[in-house]
Amino acid sequence: MTETEKMLAGKVYDSSDSELIELRGKAHRLCTDYNKTYETEAQKRSEILDELLPCYGSNLYLQGPIQFDYGKFTSFGKNCYANFNLVILDCAPVQIGDNVFFGPNCSVVTPMHPLLNEERRVKQKADGSFYTTEYAKPITIKSGCWLASNVTVCGGVTIGENCVIGAGSVVTRDIPPNSLAAGVPCRVIRTLSENDRLLQSRNI
Repeated sequence: MTETEKMLAGKVYDSSDSELIELRGKAHRLCTDYNKTYETEAQKRSEILDELLPCYGSNLYLQGPIQFDYGKFTSFGKNCYANFNLVILDCAPVQIGDNVFFGPNCSVVTPMHPLLNEERRVKQKADGSFYTTEYAKPITIKSGCWLASNVTVCGGVTIGENCVIGAGSVVTRDIPPNSLAAGVPCRVIRTLSENDRLLQSRNI
């Protein structure tokens, strides 16, 4: 297996592999290009996203700045929106459904690092170059979710359909569909219901 194949399969891999360095470098350059555009430069932004994200649905809007580790291992459904400072470290596949909203400063992070220091520390190869070993776990955010500001989603997590994740939460475990969840670590507060309809809750 190549190091890229190991990475996507959730196996321990060498992040200093030349192919991975090239893929990351391309994604980081494209993110920098995107972040230098104005909101009114829709065509230019679309062209950059076409190269950065090979799989995304219609009406995707990323406010920017954005930062992807690879981009090509992330997919978006249709009608998705992200406010300022979206970070996606897609060392494992990241799947985002339709109508998913991200508040500002959200992070979706698949990398996992060894817990023991001697396994985590920087190592040196025979040729003198340095490397670290890590692995990654996929993340799925299903359709209809809203992640409020400063939410971090950790590797291995699936967030079910139509969930709301409260501001500042750190999601370390799966969240069932139709849940209001928040906290560090994020926990389900209750199931969303008809009582949460805007007209009823605000007496409009």
